[in-house]
Amino acid sequence: MGARHKARKRALDALFESDLRGTDALTVVAESRGRRAEAGEPDLPEYAVSLVEGVVAHRDRIDEVLATYSLGWTLDRMPAVDRNLLRIATYELLWGDVPPAVAIDEAVDLSRELSTDDSPTFVNGVLGRILSERATLDLGR
Repeated sequence: MGARHKARKRALDALFESDLRGTDALTVVAESRGRRAEAGEPDLPEYAVSLVEGVVAHRDRIDEVLATYSLGWTLDRMPAVDRNLLRIATYELLWGDVPPAVAIDEAVDLSRELSTDDSPTFVNGVLGRILSERATLDLGR
């Protein structure tokens, strides 16, 4: 498993926990870093922190894009794992520096690992639609 794959998984952990607790994701990251430091464990990967910060910074626009391109599904109706995987991958697709195929493949792989049997197809479809319309989206840069 590559370093960025592990970082995406850690970012997903933080966003998922934040979603379930109804707390700010940056607070979850800070708490996790504090616990790790206290226990003498390695810090969270910087890429994981960067992903969480990016999702938090662009969350409103990410959620608007997801609501538009997740045909027939509201964000509230999606499994929490899928919702947060899609947030990470959408951030990477629209504001990140990784090739689009990598962002999509990583999200699909993580959904296969961590979510329902139908999730990989769903995640791939939503991200494919976003990618195909990426050039027309207002990203508020």
